[in-house]
Amino acid sequence: MEINELNELTKKIIGCAIEVHKQLGPGLLESAYEECLSYELTINGLTNERQVPIPVVYKEVKLDVGYRMDILVEKEVIVELKSIECLTPVHEAQILTHLKFSKKRIGLLMNFNTLRLTDQLRRFIK
Repeated sequence: MEINELNELTKKIIGCAIEVHKQLGPGLLESAYEECLSYELTINGLTNERQVPIPVVYKEVKLDVGYRMDILVEKEVIVELKSIECLTPVHEAQILTHLKFSKKRIGLLMNFNTLRLTDQLRRFIK
């Protein structure tokens, strides 16, 4: 997928996330936002998979140690959801690691436990 197409795709994903946040507000568990965002993506025509395994590659050996991306949209964009007080550098490191091991180019990190979702939303390009 070309970068312009990926940019449009991330805009659609963010729009869906804003709609979920507008409907639900802050304060719910991450799993509730994941379920609702997956539904919103689907009704907006975007294919998505939840809890996609990410193998850890160590010295050229793939290890299944239980890492999962929350949502993978159109097999291109990783969406990592949080419902916490505030995003920290460790959360950014987490999505960068997911991008590295999954060999994906774009990821979105979203914290739904905020008054305005856009204040706690980050886009990462590898």
